[in-house]
Amino acid sequence: MKRFWAIVLRSILIVSIVALFPFILRSSKMEEKGIVTYVDGRVSKKNPQLINWVRVPQNSDVIAGDRVRTYQRSRAEIELMGLDIIRLAPETIIDIIKLYEESKEKVQETILKVEKGDLWANLSKKQKGIKFRLDTPIAGAAITGTKFRLSVATDSTTEFRVYTGAVVVSNVPEKTGLKPMEIGKPYQIEGPHEVPGPQEVTLEEWAYIVREMQKIKIGRKGQVLATGDFSLQDSDEQTNWVKWNMERDKLLKRDEKN
Repeated sequence: MKRFWAIVLRSILIVSIVALFPFILRSSKMEEKGIVTYVDGRVSKKNPQLINWVRVPQNSDVIAGDRVRTYQRSRAEIELMGLDIIRLAPETIIDIIKLYEESKEKVQETILKVEKGDLWANLSKKQKGIKFRLDTPIAGAAITGTKFRLSVATDSTTEFRVYTGAVVVSNVPEKTGLKPMEIGKPYQIEGPHEVPGPQEVTLEEWAYIVREMQKIKIGRKGQVLATGDFSLQDSDEQTNWVKWNMERDKLLKRDEKN
């Protein structure tokens, strides 16, 4: 009799697992998607399987492999796993290289690349085993628990500005062994002239830790052009783009409280 009930219970367990498997798989796949939570103007995406760009409506999905772009007078906001928010300014293109993809080392990796334009990021603090990297054509940043923005010019010149937290910026982001330098006194390399003397090391491999209210500007060849502090009172912080993002971030805080 006991054997009979053991067989029955085992059969019920197997049937339950088989029935629930599609939902488990679906849940796992849902975690690998981002949601476009805000669209203003014309926003499009393109997947490697698609020939043409397609319009992106609000509340649509984005996945790894997608390229997302905004056009003139257009903006977009993307939510990743309900914790991380990125926003695209007008005429911005990003590539979603990886989206919480598990590596061989059992680390969940997210890698985004900004081809050109302006991006604002409000990212949650990452737990152990989760990595978030944001690349540009000439540099990359390892990110955790940070609010920052970056600009990528048409010649790939890149500037990071950190509002809260810290990011490690490097011209070789795939290398994790570099010891990041602290940003000290502000400096700036003027003009397109050749940099003499010992400052030529700026063209070698480097990594900087950029902390709260600090900035770093990187030239098109991967050299550091300028570092230093900035203030919310600076003229660069009075643009409509910055003010809009600040307001959106306030809405996020209100939603979290509610």
